[in-house]
Amino acid sequence: MSMRTNYDVINAPQQHVPVKTWTQGVPVEDKARKQLSRIAEMPFIHKWVAAMPDVHVGMGATIGSVIPMDRAIIPAAVGVDIGCGMMAVRTSITASQLPDNLAPVRGVIEAAVPHGRTHNGKPSRDKGAWGNVPDVVDNAWSDLADEFMELTDKHRALRKANARPHLGTLGTGNHFIELCLDEQGRVWVMLHSGSRGVGNRIGSYFIELAKKDMETYFINLPDRDLSYFPQGTEHFTDYIGAVDWAQRFAMRNREVMMAAVLKAMKKSKVLPRFESHLEAVNCHHNYVAREHHYGKNVWLTRKGAVRARKGDLGIIPGSMGARSFIVRGLGNDESFHSCSHGAGRVMSRTAAKRQFTLKDHRRATEGVECRKDKDVLDETPGAYKDIDAVMAAQSDLVEVVYTLKQVVCVKG
Repeated sequence: MSMRTNYDVINAPQQHVPVKTWTQGVPVEDKARKQLSRIAEMPFIHKWVAAMPDVHVGMGATIGSVIPMDRAIIPAAVGVDIGCGMMAVRTSITASQLPDNLAPVRGVIEAAVPHGRTHNGKPSRDKGAWGNVPDVVDNAWSDLADEFMELTDKHRALRKANARPHLGTLGTGNHFIELCLDEQGRVWVMLHSGSRGVGNRIGSYFIELAKKDMETYFINLPDRDLSYFPQGTEHFTDYIGAVDWAQRFAMRNREVMMAAVLKAMKKSKVLPRFESHLEAVNCHHNYVAREHHYGKNVWLTRKGAVRARKGDLGIIPGSMGARSFIVRGLGNDESFHSCSHGAGRVMSRTAAKRQFTLKDHRRATEGVECRKDKDVLDETPGAYKDIDAVMAAQSDLVEVVYTLKQVVCVKG
């Protein structure tokens, strides 16, 4: 389709294809630009590499990159947080029905979903399996168990991965569960997580396997982390199967957590009765899919990017103290029907902990019921790009359906 565009182009001499970047008005580190150029050197990239406005340096492939590959796949272009993504549900609760003190609401959510490093992100033994939703976990795992056994029978290094124990758990880092208000004061439940320990193990395992394959065939690369599997090889087939399984695990993981949160909220004494089936969005932003673009079926990786075909609903979260957005895709061909997955980091976690104080963090998260301690300084709003600038840079990729402001945030 023909439409106005907001992108710039990186076209270094060594590149096989250009890089189109939707980053106007948004800071981009020089290391990220160079990393995008190295990706564009790979000979099997179809047409160009697309970079979203939240782009920043990642392992091998840049976070915020969309890479169409012809008859090959780079495992690092998906990364190790396979299937990571967002889920949001609109409830019938309104802002006026929320208690003045939201700390008990945060407590209800924290008790409902294992998170952080408590019990290694697993449920407490004295509460039984996942507290109030064991049936949901059992049903979810029964749909995944047989294929996981087949995968680990062939690739035994994956047997020790935390698969079932991590199903229904949030994790650490930038993963979160939030209560948000939209423009009409309606309460949404929104969460961010992926395939947890098992996805990390699968991603890391196949990235290393690809590196060994490159050494075996004496293939030189601009970056070893860009090691790849050619289509038709055994490892290519195994990886596609494994990453597909991890993506489905991630999707079910979000569903299990959402079920736990909603059930706990409904049973709590701090919230009114409510309905929660009114509207829901569940989308990946670290994954691979077989898609058709510019006359060819390609393996398209979105690492820190959301599918935004015309009419697709997606979620673009801000930081702990910023707005988030439910968006509808505009189907922009040149971005390969993609948009950003969030605000994107503007500095490393280590740099954030050095630069910001607890006073800074408390000021930035004023009005949000959340952790205000030193262990979340790496997630403070100042560590991220301005979400409004990010949204302006991709106005040709998505349109805003709902604008959300968080009032409760649970961090892993």
